Amino acid sequence: MSTFLLVHGAWHSGLCWERVTPLLESDGHRVLAPSLTGYGDKAHLLSPEVGLETHVDDIVTLIDEEDLSEVVLVGHSYAGLVISSVANHIPDRIGHLVYLDAMVPEDGETAVDVQPMSQHLIDLAATSGSGWRIPPLPEQSPPFGLFGVTDPADVIWLRTMLSDQPVRCLQQPVRLNNPAAQVIPRTHVHCVGATPAGITRRPVPPIQPNGSPAQVWELPTGHDCMITMPVELSKLLLELSS
Repeated sequence: MSTFLLVHGAWHSGLCWERVTPLLESDGHRVLAPSLTGYGDKAHLLSPEVGLETHVDDIVTLIDEEDLSEVVLVGHSYAGLVISSVANHIPDRIGHLVYLDAMVPEDGETAVDVQPMSQHLIDLAATSGSGWRIPPLPEQSPPFGLFGVTDPADVIWLRTMLSDQPVRCLQQPVRLNNPAAQVIPRTHVHCVGATPAGITRRPVPPIQPNGSPAQVWELPTGHDCMITMPVELSKLLLELSS
């Protein structure tokens, strides 16, 4: 049995994994899909002080409190920054890192460094009424949809879980200075459906930090593959535990 810890990206909540969790659990695995501070059941905690470090603390605390080990830590989108930092803090608890269409940072980088269009979002927030809230990206016409979701019923469901993102999440740098974290194996899952203008993806180096060949899988769908292709995504994740 493996323990999967699924970490949602910006604007989303843990509810986005609702279609994936039972598929992993039915194969005998333990699955945790928490909402980060400021989202879902923690939406009331949203504030200007919430940042990347807040979300890293969320996951580190959960792993410690549940006494988890050999965790398959999955980070979607912005949560690539989160899982990288978590691994830096507690590498002995992490068995595998999965970057799910995610930002993959280097030491000292912010979300803006990894995904430059994030600066545009920060600039928009600075001119808004609050000065720190970034609303969810707007829905676009197919094939882009809302975070890659185009089915009308799914779009309605997705809207129920979206919250504003604090700018601090995109401004705080990651600290990746623990050599033990480099040993952890990594898998990258890229969603290769339609990609909106301005979104870039760094190429994955052919060799992982631990010296083994890079493992990159693709799903022919939009960004929120846990909603649009939960079965296919679950099968890929289960390969990591076989």
